Amino acid sequence: MNVLDPQGPVAAANATILVDSVFIMLTIVVPTIVAILAFAWWFRASNSRAQYQPNFVYSGRIELVVWSIPALTVILLGGVAWIGSHQLDPAAPVRGTGAPVRIQAVSLDWKWLFIYPDQRIATVNTLTVPAGAELNFQLTSSSVMNVFYIPQLGSMIYTMNGMVTKLNLRADNEGKLRGLSAHFSGDGFPDMMFDVNVISPVAFPDWVASTARADSVLNENSYKQLTQQSVEKGTLSYRLEDPRLFEMIAAQQIPPGPGPRISSNAGREHSGESDAR
Repeated sequence: MNVLDPQGPVAAANATILVDSVFIMLTIVVPTIVAILAFAWWFRASNSRAQYQPNFVYSGRIELVVWSIPALTVILLGGVAWIGSHQLDPAAPVRGTGAPVRIQAVSLDWKWLFIYPDQRIATVNTLTVPAGAELNFQLTSSSVMNVFYIPQLGSMIYTMNGMVTKLNLRADNEGKLRGLSAHFSGDGFPDMMFDVNVISPVAFPDWVASTARADSVLNENSYKQLTQQSVEKGTLSYRLEDPRLFEMIAAQQIPPGPGPRISSNAGREHSGESDAR
């Protein structure tokens, strides 16, 4: 999950902004460190050439330097961040080869559900995509707010219950990446990660066909079971019964998940909650 090893255009642009911002900020940091060392060396006790001026209070030249350089740095840094972030609008198209792949992601407690409505399949904690294709994500949450993030593919984005956010990405190289939740959501948060398998466009239809033969079916009842709080160590595959399932989740036609609960006595006492047991 190295942000400086991008595997797609959005991640590459993010890395460029990060590196450029660091170098811009170094134009203040490095001279400041050098000035500290130079002042300490020049005004040492053994240097008889250093002039001690206890009544010195103002210098227009020094004021010009200490204000102009930081101001120019902030303007340049702000321009880089402003222009770069607007060019990386999550909903902006990311052109790719072949047909775009539509993926609907739902953050659960504490796992990720990925629905492929056009292929009528779904997976848990594993995301498989073809290299070079435009990936059109629609994201929502089953309960609490969360953040979807694949560091080597691109920008993190929030998932919220009752709301759909959009994110377009592209994976350029075949391989195995990792994704994660970037927002604390309870006890199982550290294990809320998922695999990202980038395969060739030729192999993608074969993977879809094999997944469509899964024994399990994703429908309203099986989805309600997934919303229960648990850490899924492995991966699951489903045949999708109704391609409108994601819309039903986002519109809250299916009740939201329970969300994190206070599990310790100390937490109950602090919040005033009584122990139902």
